[in-house]
Amino acid sequence: MSTALLAALARNNAFANRRIGAALARLSAAEFAAARTGFFPSLFETANHVLEVDLYYLDALEGGGRGRAVFDDFRPHHDPVVLAAAQGEADRRLVAFCDGLGEADLARRVPTDRGPGRIVPERVDALLLHLFQHQIHHRGQLHAMLAGTAVAPPQLDEWLLDHDAEARLADEADLGLSGGVPPVAAAPEGPSPVRAR
Repeated sequence: MSTALLAALARNNAFANRRIGAALARLSAAEFAAARTGFFPSLFETANHVLEVDLYYLDALEGGGRGRAVFDDFRPHHDPVVLAAAQGEADRRLVAFCDGLGEADLARRVPTDRGPGRIVPERVDALLLHLFQHQIHHRGQLHAMLAGTAVAPPQLDEWLLDHDAEARLADEADLGLSGGVPPVAAAPEGPSPVRAR
């Protein structure tokens, strides 16, 4: 695991959430709230769950100390435009957090509030990977639910490959990421080492 990879995943997360948010914003209020098949039974509930969980884990990662109070204080956004703006702010915080990581931070443990009297210290790298997986899991459900609306689900996998660079330029610029995707691995210098036989 490297900090460069986590920084790239944070940017991918922001990119995919921006595209999903733009699609949700084109829905009528009735379509956004309508009952659908998914882990959470509507686009409204699923998209708000994504944001709520992001805020919980961001609080833990940033050392906010609010713990499960994040859930108690969360108020769902009924307007998908307002929800997309709030998700974008959370995504910017996550990018900034990942950009600020040093290699030694990856093994650092942060307390996560798992209920009354239960604080579980989690590694930063593992917590971030869990958060990205959580996002991907529920974005897939949002994508599938959108297929049953008048708004076509957006393309979400144009991120890491050079082949996709042109397709993501506008999104990167809107996100303030016009510098592109950070490299996830440094290229080796010089010839490849050859093992002695």
